[in-house]
Amino acid sequence: METYQTELLAQLKKFRIQKIDPTVLEDEEKEQFRFEIYQELGQLGYTGMVLPERFGGAELSFYDYCLALAELAKSSVAYATTISVSTMVQTLINIYGTEEQKQKYLPPLCQGKEIASFALSESSAGSDAASLKTTAKKVPGGWNLNGTKLWISSAGLSKTYLVMARTGDAGPKGITAFIVRDGAPGFSYGKKEKKMGLKVSPTRELIFQNCFVPDNQVLDQVGRGFNLAMEALNRGRITIGAQAIGVSERAFEEALKYSMGRHQFGKAIFEFQGLQFMLADMRTELEAARLLVREAAHQFDQKKQNILMASMAKLKATDVAMKITTDAVQILGGVGYTAEYPVERLMRDAKAFQIVEGTNQIQKVVIAKELQKEMHA
Repeated sequence: METYQTELLAQLKKFRIQKIDPTVLEDEEKEQFRFEIYQELGQLGYTGMVLPERFGGAELSFYDYCLALAELAKSSVAYATTISVSTMVQTLINIYGTEEQKQKYLPPLCQGKEIASFALSESSAGSDAASLKTTAKKVPGGWNLNGTKLWISSAGLSKTYLVMARTGDAGPKGITAFIVRDGAPGFSYGKKEKKMGLKVSPTRELIFQNCFVPDNQVLDQVGRGFNLAMEALNRGRITIGAQAIGVSERAFEEALKYSMGRHQFGKAIFEFQGLQFMLADMRTELEAARLLVREAAHQFDQKKQNILMASMAKLKATDVAMKITTDAVQILGGVGYTAEYPVERLMRDAKAFQIVEGTNQIQKVVIAKELQKEMHA
């Protein structure tokens, strides 16, 4: 690891231990997101890591970004996910936005003064994202949005929303991306979801009722929204994998430490071969998943849009996170099932990773299609 990467992670570790860990139990119970923590992460440069310096970003590599997300997820998947989703929107605006859009939206997002949300999913359009029903009808000077979006991370906190809506015929070619701001007439929020995990990160419904969006808030071209969404999700699969690695690392560390300090039948429980085998498997799977995620991030930095690698990294890392956190709870026994130790929270949060950015069953479909392409290349 490069010296600057070591320093980056050391600073982030110090921050999460001092600023996030002391209040994590209270915030979980109250489902409370502390915006001041997010702002401090922004001041340290973690909310615009891969964005250009001219907008307040740090211009780090995607690989560096994934390392940082993994480190932050050891204390809080909620803040890591908030950064990940906001950065997804920022990146699309940076690549496809007009100069006016970049100057208007990116500086406050890069600096952690604002948060962005990505709005694709609907009640009838989850894995089948191309079937979305939210519509945008052309009117003089802009578009009227009508419909609802579900399961939107940071909804209610965010100021900028990248909303996918149907502007044409059925299918992926009839979808356009719109930049919608909090407070726009006709834009409101529905219920806040009660979730198994990620309790500190709010997830809410977005409601559009004749919400007017000016022409200058269309991102890229009309009809290109689905392409932008798929590009974002391909990148997002790697960042979800990175967060899953952080959760796995923390759960493994907690389990190993506990097994060496907990004594039964006159010796540390680590000395029992059954636990040794569990820990050996946990560490081996963790290393395999970590290498896959880092290779996917490295290829992304090399401008190789490797869909196969991104999907495999997401699939492996998130399945491993679920297995390692479950085993960590088992190793800790009764206390592992309580909120006193972090492994029960890590286990609940890990479950979300197998669902978001395309379920792991969808990842297998994507992987199979890529294998087919390879065969016929």
